[in-house]
Amino acid sequence: MFHPIRHFITITRHRHEVVRLCFRAGIGFQGFFHDLSKYSPTEFIPGAHYYSGKESPNNGERRDKGYSLAWMHHKGRNKHHFEFWYDYELATKKIVPMDMPDRYIKEMFCDRVAASKTYNKQGYTDKSPLEYLQKSTANEKMTPTTYRKLLYLLQMLAEKGEKETLKFMRHCKELPLAEIAPSTAP
Repeated sequence: MFHPIRHFITITRHRHEVVRLCFRAGIGFQGFFHDLSKYSPTEFIPGAHYYSGKESPNNGERRDKGYSLAWMHHKGRNKHHFEFWYDYELATKKIVPMDMPDRYIKEMFCDRVAASKTYNKQGYTDKSPLEYLQKSTANEKMTPTTYRKLLYLLQMLAEKGEKETLKFMRHCKELPLAEIAPSTAP
């Protein structure tokens, strides 16, 4: 089924929440440019085609085709995704993750919170984004520094709430690293 209106409403609601969070986190100008590529035909058309309202349409495209062209387009244009920060390492000749600048880690935090609110709706709690991260394999795909900084913010959100975490982010010049138990270290 093709749902362009529903998809438009979902991505716009998500984007507006990210903009709101970015302003409160002290990176408001950056928030204005968040996810604009989702409105491009390359991302919007598959998004409307695979829209379910319960998960990212990219997952539907992956199930159907085995890959998501919309996601590949998106991650290559949006610096708040850790996948954007992969580069060719000269010494090993392998594609490896690079450390993300703090401003994009802050935007990634805002994006994850907004996505949790968008897809979990009434089931959202301040622990939801942390639980999602912990269930994922992101720690294997980010640099340890990037992962630990994001983890620090999501743990703070879970423990102290949104208002306190965004206030901290607004005044923080350099993000701290979360403490990780040796058995769970990336």
